[in-house]
Amino acid sequence: METVDPLELAAELRLAIGTLVRRLRVDDELPQNQAAVLGWLVREGPRTTSELAALQRVRHQSMARTVSLLTEAGLVEQQRHATDGRKLLVAATGTGIAALQAQRSRREGSIAAAISERLTPQEQRQLRDGVALLRRLA
Repeated sequence: METVDPLELAAELRLAIGTLVRRLRVDDELPQNQAAVLGWLVREGPRTTSELAALQRVRHQSMARTVSLLTEAGLVEQQRHATDGRKLLVAATGTGIAALQAQRSRREGSIAAAISERLTPQEQRQLRDGVALLRRLA
C-alpha cells in the first residue's frame, strides 16, 4: 500500500481548495469581508461591532467601516441592545439574508454543475466520501 506524506497532501489540498474558492468568488456580488460578517450574523445572531471585529480578527475601525457599508446597502441594521442601551447590535436584515443565500446558492450551483460535468458517477461518490473526511479535519 502506498505511503502518503501528510505534509505533501496538505500542500496539495490547500492549493486545490484555494483555487476552487478563488474561482467561486469571481462572480460574487458581496465582497468577502462583507459576506463573512453577514454569515456570522445569520448563524450566530446580532453582535456588536467589537464582537464582529474579534470574530474576524480585524481592528474595530476596519469592522466599523464594513458595518457602515453593509448598513448603507440595507444588508444589516443597528439596534439597541436589549439590556444595555449603550450598546448597538448589528443584525442582518431580510435583504442581507437573501443576498447571502443568493451568493451561497450561486456558488453551490457552480460546484454542482462542475461535479455533474467533470466527474464520473464513481468519482462523485469518492468526492462525497471525501467531504466527510474534510469535515473531520475542520
